[in-house]
Amino acid sequence: MDDATPTRPGWTFLTNHARVLAAIARDPGVRVRDIATRCLLTERAVQKIIAELEEAGYLEHTRVGRTNHYTIKDETPLRHPADVGPTVADLLALLAVQRRAEAHPEYQAPPENGSDGDRSDGDGS
Repeated sequence: MDDATPTRPGWTFLTNHARVLAAIARDPGVRVRDIATRCLLTERAVQKIIAELEEAGYLEHTRVGRTNHYTIKDETPLRHPADVGPTVADLLALLAVQRRAEAHPEYQAPPENGSDGDRSDGDGS
């Protein structure tokens, strides 16, 4: 057996949904392609996760030119019955995810009507 071959555990502490949400929390204007790279997922998987998070009310997006800007619904409670009480904000705090707006006070959310950006999220929506 090659010692350089990394072994992958059969389970992990975080779901892909949590990883995608954390990536978006770090940068609300992040591209689907970049989320996929950071989370070791396919772009298609990330698109599906984002759609599920939006459908469940945890996330929404606004088009700004060719870019999506995501807004996390912080006060939304976690889904599992055993997790009653904590919110998405609590989860992100537990993960020590520093939001871009907190890390960079000069960051301003893009205006609602926005101009054409040059970043494309590649999801075609």
